[in-house]
Amino acid sequence: MSSSILSVVNDAQKYMRDTNLDGWLLYDYRGINPILWDILGSISNVTRPCWLWIPAQYDPILLVSYVDKGRFSNVNIPCQEFVSRKEMIQALEDIFISNNVSNIAMEYSRNAEVPRVSKVDAGTIELIRSIGPEIVSSADLLQFACQRWTNDQLESHIEAGEKLTRIVQEAFCFIYKNLDLRVTEFQVAEFIRRRFAEEGLQITDGPVVAINEHSSDPHYEPNSSFSSVIHEEDWVLIDLWTRKLGDDSIFGDITWVGYVGDNIPDSNRRIFDIVVGARDKALGEIYRAFSEEEPLQGWMLDKVARDYITMEGYGEYFNHRLGHSLGKEVHSHSVNLDSWETHDTRMLLPGLGVTIEPGIYLPEFGVRSEIDVYISDVGPRVTTPPQTQIVLINGK
Repeated sequence: MSSSILSVVNDAQKYMRDTNLDGWLLYDYRGINPILWDILGSISNVTRPCWLWIPAQYDPILLVSYVDKGRFSNVNIPCQEFVSRKEMIQALEDIFISNNVSNIAMEYSRNAEVPRVSKVDAGTIELIRSIGPEIVSSADLLQFACQRWTNDQLESHIEAGEKLTRIVQEAFCFIYKNLDLRVTEFQVAEFIRRRFAEEGLQITDGPVVAINEHSSDPHYEPNSSFSSVIHEEDWVLIDLWTRKLGDDSIFGDITWVGYVGDNIPDSNRRIFDIVVGARDKALGEIYRAFSEEEPLQGWMLDKVARDYITMEGYGEYFNHRLGHSLGKEVHSHSVNLDSWETHDTRMLLPGLGVTIEPGIYLPEFGVRSEIDVYISDVGPRVTTPPQTQIVLINGK
C-alpha cells in the first residue's frame, strides 16, 4: 500500500473509531465518485462497479469485477473479484457479516444538502440498506481523511497567495498605464495569465476582470470577442486564482476591487465598506468559536455574513454562498461556507482551507472581497492580505 493511501486509511480509521463508525464504503461506477480515485490515484478504463471497503479496525479491501481486476495490480490493496451481480452482492454481504457491521459511511448527503458529497446514486444506497447497514454521510470523514493540508501544501498555498496579491496589484497598474491605448477587460485578463506563466503558476479558467455592470456578474469572464474598454471613472473587479505547478499544490483565490480615478463615488464606497464588514464579521466568528472551543459548521458562517448584509439593507443583492473550500482544486471537496445555495453541515476542521468572499451585486456595479483562511490547530490563519481600501487606479 502506497504511503499516500496508507495515510488516508490511518486517518479514516482514527476518525471512525472516534465517532463509532464501523467502516467507510466507497463506490464508483464510471467516474461518478471522484473521492474514490482521489484515494487510489487515477486508474483508466475501469468499466464495472468498483468498491473500496475501509473498516474501522482492519485492513482495507477492494471489490472489483473480474473484467477490471488487472487495472488494480499496482494499488497494493487486497483485491476480491466478482463475476456477476449476484456474486457482487454476496461479497458485500460477507464483508458486512465478517466485520459485524451495523453502520457505515458513504458519499451520501441527506436530502442532498451537501451536493459535493452526494456522489452515490439512490439505487446503490437502497441496495446497501437492503443488505443491512445503516448509512451515514461520509462528509466529515472524507474531510478528515483526504482534505487536510500537509505543511508542504500549506506553504504552496501561501506562496500562491503571495504571487496572486502581487499580480493583482500589477494588473491595476497595467490598467492605468494603458488607459490611453483603450485597454480592455480581456487584455487585462491576458496580462494576468501571462504573469501566471512567468511565475510558474497554473492557468485554469478565469480570471474575472469586470468593470461597472459586468462586475455584478460573479463569474463574468471577458473574451476576445466580448470585452469592454476601460475608461476613467470605471469600477473594476478582479478575481484571480491559481496554484504552483505540480499535482500536490494548493490553490489560492482572491478578489480585489479598484476605481479608475481620484474620487470614488459614495455609493461604491458604502457598498465596499458593507462587504468588508461582512467578511470581517465572518472571520471574527471563526476566531470566537475557536477561542470558546465551539464547533462550527459551514452554514453558520454564511449566516453571520448574510445577516450582516441584510441588516445593512442589501440582503437581496448577496446571491451566492459566502465561501468555498480550497485544495488541489480551487473548489475542493471539503466544507463550503453556505446556508444559501446548500445547507453545509460539515465542520471547519483543523487542516482545511476556505475562502471568505461576500458580495453585493447591484445593477450598476458589484463588490466582492475575497480572502483565504487556513484553519490551524489553534484557530484561523488569514493567508492572503485582506483588502481594506479601494484601489485608486490613478498612477499615484
